[in-house]
Amino acid sequence: MHVSTRLRSKFTRVFTHEQSDVLSDAIEEAYSDLVKTSDFNELKEIVRDIGIKVGELTEAQNRTEVRMEELAEAQKRTEIKVGELTEAQNRTEVRMEELTVALNRTEVRMEELTVALNRTQNNLSELVSEHKETRRQLGGISQAIGYGLEDRIMPFMADFVGKSYGLEANLVERRNITYPDGQFDEVNIYVEGLKNGKKAFVIGECKAQPGKKDVDKFHQMLDRLSKVLAGDVHPFLVGYMFHPEVEQYLRENYPNTGVFKSYEFELKYKRV
Repeated sequence: MHVSTRLRSKFTRVFTHEQSDVLSDAIEEAYSDLVKTSDFNELKEIVRDIGIKVGELTEAQNRTEVRMEELAEAQKRTEIKVGELTEAQNRTEVRMEELTVALNRTEVRMEELTVALNRTQNNLSELVSEHKETRRQLGGISQAIGYGLEDRIMPFMADFVGKSYGLEANLVERRNITYPDGQFDEVNIYVEGLKNGKKAFVIGECKAQPGKKDVDKFHQMLDRLSKVLAGDVHPFLVGYMFHPEVEQYLRENYPNTGVFKSYEFELKYKRV
């Protein structure tokens, strides 16, 4: 086979037909005119090396094309991710707009609530004032009733303290007891006299219907009185009626305090 034919056959594996023809003809001329057999063998080695390098270059090009395809796929996935991110951002912007609208509605509701709260506070202040006035009036009524009880039973006190406490009364009155610090207590019923030859006192409190707080308040006053009165103190409470719980409270906590209904004085004791 002619040299150029063999070369062309090998070159067509790598190059195009036109390139193979040109290359094989050039080698054939060089071989005919210039190259000896030994030189030709060296030339074949060079051509073989060129073919190997071309093959390696082709492989590298193929790998590059594969990488380019992979890069193209990655870019497509990136574009998809960017699209999804854009959609998510759009949804977020929509939610932010909805949130802004909701916040505006909330601010309006807060303003309405503040106005309503101010009205409620004003109404509550008025109610507190009315309640204080009502309590003041009830306190006045209760005090008037208490004074009414005192006035009714005062004429019976001398006989009452004599029979109930063995006290010979020297003084029966309503009295203010003043303390060294300038404070004072108003004593509804103050009886002063002698018991077994010694000075003693009978202290009474009148309430329409005494409660537990009234009972405690009365005994707190008795504690203060006992520090300034020079003698034994005998306490008693008078009411139109007593709740069973209050009676039980008195028996358990203040067993030495007498408990009397207002009607008992006219039934059991003499006027003096």
